Amino acid sequence: MKIDYDIPLLRPYINWGYFYHAWQVRPADEQQRLRREAEQFLSQQASRYQAHALFSIEQAHADGDDIVLDDRNGERIALLRQQTGSPCLCLSDFINPAGDRLGLFATSVDQGMETDFDHDPYQKMMAQLLADRLAEAAAELMHLEVRRFYWGYAPDEQLSIDELHQERFQGIRPAVGYPSLPDASLNFQLDRLLGFGRIGITLTESGAMRPHASVSGLMIAHPQARYFSVGKIGSDQLNDYARRRNQKPEVIRKFLSANL
Repeated sequence: MKIDYDIPLLRPYINWGYFYHAWQVRPADEQQRLRREAEQFLSQQASRYQAHALFSIEQAHADGDDIVLDDRNGERIALLRQQTGSPCLCLSDFINPAGDRLGLFATSVDQGMETDFDHDPYQKMMAQLLADRLAEAAAELMHLEVRRFYWGYAPDEQLSIDELHQERFQGIRPAVGYPSLPDASLNFQLDRLLGFGRIGITLTESGAMRPHASVSGLMIAHPQARYFSVGKIGSDQLNDYARRRNQKPEVIRKFLSANL
């Protein structure tokens, strides 16, 4: 499903803490000033740009460290397992082997918000950082709507914006490139399954998304699901993962260099 979001609808879902961090602004009065300028910028651009979301809710089951998409000819999403800690977690642990569901998603913002302000460095930075926040806000709102309506596993959820930002909701939304899902090449598979081009996302050879203000990942509903860091992996796991991805180990090595 594809959803288009207007900026005014997303503004309440912006996590301003990350915005201030990106500017490296800490004093409260400076944050307030920056917030006012950002709000004014959003008001001025409200009719020019939109954010967009794609998602699919798939019938799925776990098979070891893979998640199998039952209605996609048994296509597998290969995942990585922690090699240290107790227990050693993998995202497939939160998917029922007997049958479950898995969400796939991507969000982005109109590319012009990143490219239309090259004439003014300050405006360019403001636009790019707000575009990042709007892509994340779109993911937040989309996930809320998925939980309450489209998937409907939490129809009575009533959380404040702060509670949403604190991830008090049931389930998790691991994003590609983050510690529990570190392999950016997963974007090529998600692109095939979702059709990133429908919301203007293209991929580089490294799996990076353009516009930069884009997010992709999985949605898992299990009440005990939690985030973790895969961390370092050995050559045995690299080879096993490459086999499950139907890729040569030297190809996968390029995408997982930080984990080796």
